[in-house]
Amino acid sequence: MFDALSERLTGIFNQLRGKGRLSEADIDRAAREIRLALLEADVALPVVRAFITGIKERARGSEVSQALNPAQQVIKIVHEELVTVLGGEARRLNFAKHPPTVIMLAGLQGSGKTTLAGKLARHLREQGSQPLLVAADLQRPNAVQQLQVLGERAKVEVFAPEPGNGVGDPVAVARASVEHAKRAMRDVVIVDTAGRLGIDEEMMAQAAAIRDAVQPDETIFVIDAMIGQDAVTTAEAFRDGVGITGVVLAKLDGDARGGAALSVRHVTGAPILFASVGEKLEDFDVFHPERMASRILGMGDVLTLIEQAEKVFEDDQKERMAAKLLGGQQFTLEDFLEQLTAIRRMGPIANVLAMMPGMNQLKGQLDELDDKHFDRVTAIIRSMTPGERENPKVINASRRVRIANGSGTTVPDVNQLLNRFTEAQKMMKQMGGMMGMPGMRRKATKSPKNKRKGTKGGNRPRIGGGMPGGGFPGGMPGGLPGGLPGGGALPPGMDDGFKAPKIDFSKFGKGGDKKK
Repeated sequence: MFDALSERLTGIFNQLRGKGRLSEADIDRAAREIRLALLEADVALPVVRAFITGIKERARGSEVSQALNPAQQVIKIVHEELVTVLGGEARRLNFAKHPPTVIMLAGLQGSGKTTLAGKLARHLREQGSQPLLVAADLQRPNAVQQLQVLGERAKVEVFAPEPGNGVGDPVAVARASVEHAKRAMRDVVIVDTAGRLGIDEEMMAQAAAIRDAVQPDETIFVIDAMIGQDAVTTAEAFRDGVGITGVVLAKLDGDARGGAALSVRHVTGAPILFASVGEKLEDFDVFHPERMASRILGMGDVLTLIEQAEKVFEDDQKERMAAKLLGGQQFTLEDFLEQLTAIRRMGPIANVLAMMPGMNQLKGQLDELDDKHFDRVTAIIRSMTPGERENPKVINASRRVRIANGSGTTVPDVNQLLNRFTEAQKMMKQMGGMMGMPGMRRKATKSPKNKRKGTKGGNRPRIGGGMPGGGFPGGMPGGLPGGLPGGGALPPGMDDGFKAPKIDFSKFGKGGDKKK
């Protein structure tokens, strides 16, 4: 969503980096460019004015004029001001001292309230709560049925005494749900309310009546991040008409310019609590202003990347892989398949890689990534016998033909995977325990060969970070960003960095479905 804004800001920062010292004219020019970038991204004018004022005041102060690297200091100031606009620190839900905690969702029709209710219920259930979904949207066709389907997927009870489709009293349903929750020992009640295509008195009156009936601990406004400047107007109307304590940004995976997300916190004064980025129930996370600011400025989001990896990599898997690599044991195709399966559960590979620092400079190439290629890699490995996965050296010509036929691929596909995997094995053996796994935070050393390679292409992005389970598994055909053979794991530590060589995505991009 913030791609256009990120590109503009990156270009502005690159111009600043070329200057050893910043004059008043340089600061004014940069501030003007940032103002235009924010306005083009649909950020509300009052927010832009406050943002630019804060930047210019700090940029003209001693923290920039006396800095050894003034351009870097300006970037730091922009990052900090952006974090402030987005809310400063992440805020958690306020839970009632005496359960149940009541959470009321409000917003326009089509903003994603019902889907968000299912996502929030799943999130709270994973945190140890026993939530109850309440179908109080009795106006929209099939809204009750949709919530019931989502509740079943999230493994959460749905309170739906009325069929909906214009039948039933939503205020009575909401009031009764609290009593039901007490009887059923549910500690969180999530009330899904009706919306309209636009703001009207009837919708506001109904939302206010439900609020008065259930006395919510949190009244969350669900905003469609794709509707531009109207998002700010709508948020203000709900703040004044119903009263909101928090905001959820829905549809952050869209292609809109994203200014609403940067404006709503500043305009309404309500913190952004969660971000929703897709249709699946797992496409949902706590909103972290600092991490979002880092993404917008092209700095990546390694903390979220690690958290997502922690969810899909089992503890015993990480420990087993750590022990194997520390003990000098061979990294096998079985290990690779296990890691690849876990990484695929993290979501589209392009989205995962985009959270790495420096990846914004490779966005055009990341857009060409095709997850189907990784599915073909999985099919090739699954077509091998356990002995072949353990020792790929036994795979002769006839076995390669059998594997290709069994996986629906070609012999060149199999050859490419095996060649890349051989490179990755060598790298894994070389790096040993220096691949960013928990408890193995050693400083990576580079061989003379790697050092010589790293001196080429000074303009290539520097990439760092690590992932549980050894990072991205080696052997991925076509290589992965990071430049390690076969797309192997990255060394730990953001400060160490790694110069990525030129990347050939054609081997596993959207054109990679063609038979060789």
